[in-house]
Amino acid sequence: MKLLFKQRFFSWFDSYDVYNESGDTLFTVEGQLSWGHLLKVYDHNGRELGTVKEEIFTFLPKFEIYLGEQFVGRVEKEFSLFTPSFSVDYMGWQVEGDFFEWDYAITDRSGRQVASVSKELFKFTDTYVIDVYDQKDALSALMLVLAIDAEKCSRKD
Repeated sequence: MKLLFKQRFFSWFDSYDVYNESGDTLFTVEGQLSWGHLLKVYDHNGRELGTVKEEIFTFLPKFEIYLGEQFVGRVEKEFSLFTPSFSVDYMGWQVEGDFFEWDYAITDRSGRQVASVSKELFKFTDTYVIDVYDQKDALSALMLVLAIDAEKCSRKD
């Protein structure tokens, strides 16, 4: 299952639309006013599904992931010199990416690839393609991609 994850061009906060291969909106992501990044994920009917929330007052960026109101994991940027490195405590998954963080893979403990993520270049807004290998992992993979993207944005701020 392919998800097209596209940032909205005109938005005060981080806002994204997530489409399937047919162009149907599956999820919307709305940035909220807060200290640090706060992203809410909604289904196509406007029902809240999850939250990505930046922990503030930390040396390196950390993001908590909630499905509904339940805390389910954390993504932390680790100190590294040349390649991006994340500590992922989420679903037993790991992230391995390239130097520019445009293409990376999400794998589970057994090494099975859960999703691959690639950034489309030369677009007006951030646009990612998320190839999810099992449809049941779509929301969880999206939440992880949002946390990683928010970490990259926090470095720019």
